[in-house]
Amino acid sequence: LALAIAAAGAVAQKAQAQPASALKGHNSNAPIDVTSERIEVQDRADRAVFSGNVRATQGELSLETPRLTVAYSGGSDKLQINRLDAAGGVVVHSPSETARGDIGIYDLDRKLITLLGNVQLVREQNTVSGARLVIDLDSGRAVIDGGPPGVNQSGGRVTGHFTVPQRQQ
Repeated sequence: LALAIAAAGAVAQKAQAQPASALKGHNSNAPIDVTSERIEVQDRADRAVFSGNVRATQGELSLETPRLTVAYSGGSDKLQINRLDAAGGVVVHSPSETARGDIGIYDLDRKLITLLGNVQLVREQNTVSGARLVIDLDSGRAVIDGGPPGVNQSGGRVTGHFTVPQRQQ
């Protein structure tokens, strides 16, 4: 997340002390804690569906959504989470950034977080918006796409608003 804003607003950020992103070196093997109002386990499909004010945390990373589907594999002796699918609006928080979208996918096997639909990435007063955000947790690379024209609020374009350090005259 930090890289997307840092790349687009590098000039503005040079003069400001920025906290490190929790996603740089994020441990995607850390345990995931989930809270919700309801859970439905679909054992034959190897998934669990959490609903109602869902909050999932992994290290310093958190995800909030109305509905979260957790896909897992393995037997009762060694259960492994492979993927989280968030629907109904999703907010992802790290200590220094907040990202929002209509849908969220966290692929733990590929170490990718993807947000789709009306995406907004915020770090301090800097904001980048688009149709899709993909974060590679291995490389720390974040990419925001504008999407097709007319499909979302950005009209097929990536938009950004960046603060500029105040200079003395």
